[in-house]
Amino acid sequence: MVIKNAFRIGLIGALGVGLAMLLMTMVGSLATVLTYIGVAFFLALGLDPAVKWLGKHRFPQWAAILTVVVVFLLIVVGAIFAIVPSLVDQTNAFIKGFPDFAKSFLQEPWVIWLQHTFGDAFDIKAITHEIQKFLSDPANISKITGGLFKVGVGIASGFTGTLIVIILTLYFTASLEVIKQSTYALVPKSKRVGFADMFEKVTAGVGKYVVGQIALAALNGFLCFIMLTVIGGKAAIVWAFVAFLLALIPLIGTVISAITVSLSQLILASPLTAVVILVYFLIYMQIEAYVISPRVMNKAVSIPGSVVVIAALAGGELMGILGALVAIPIAASIILIIKEIAMPRLDEM
Repeated sequence: MVIKNAFRIGLIGALGVGLAMLLMTMVGSLATVLTYIGVAFFLALGLDPAVKWLGKHRFPQWAAILTVVVVFLLIVVGAIFAIVPSLVDQTNAFIKGFPDFAKSFLQEPWVIWLQHTFGDAFDIKAITHEIQKFLSDPANISKITGGLFKVGVGIASGFTGTLIVIILTLYFTASLEVIKQSTYALVPKSKRVGFADMFEKVTAGVGKYVVGQIALAALNGFLCFIMLTVIGGKAAIVWAFVAFLLALIPLIGTVISAITVSLSQLILASPLTAVVILVYFLIYMQIEAYVISPRVMNKAVSIPGSVVVIAALAGGELMGILGALVAIPIAASIILIIKEIAMPRLDEM
């Protein structure tokens, strides 16, 4: 009997370990789908404050949801039609004018200075000639075609993922209250009121954070577009959109956008344009850090600055950019739960 029980225990334990490994493998395989769901749910929480605001202004629930959904779709479609044609036209123009661009690039004073100073270690002319030689070799056409095919597949995959996120966002926005009520029903009735109150506070904080982060990124992209247009920068709408996307990253997004846009103008426009846009970003970052961001984000998430840094770093290490985006509201939710639940219970002991 002892041997049989030991065998049975070992068999059940092995099956349990195997099932756990299978579930972990399935979760890993569904990582992309889970990412889409997470992003869509956070966007839905970001749209929920607008729905509630319209509800307070005598909009029926269905009308408020429909209005928010239509405005969201108009913004997405408008952004696509504003960015994609300009991106295609400017890319084609750059490809057609590449020989002239290469000649003018090598004649730039700062390129000549770099060539004269670091010519032994970093020969810009040799690199440019090698690129031209590579592009002029017919044997490399297949390689280029294969690379373009991979790029096309990546763009198609990204477009498909964006479409899936948009559809899921619309669905979550329309059925968010149903999702909440279904979640509340899973909690024992004696604790349901307190859980619902806490859940509402957490989702409201997350929604306000999403709105605040998107608002800051949109302001960054809009002002970048105006500045590039005023100083005669190249591909203003494209690089403004890039600045908007990069500014969605907490803490360092604006810094990365400043470096990226400045380098693009250094190559495409002129050193003076790059210096001007870099100075603009330095001034804007100070205003954003000390004036705009505190007023916007303090209303969304009230957590210490050190926790913001630690949460963003930890989230970025675990899940990349998406982890950095969601880590701050998650940290705020944990702090809220500790203040509302854990600390009162400790005081009662």
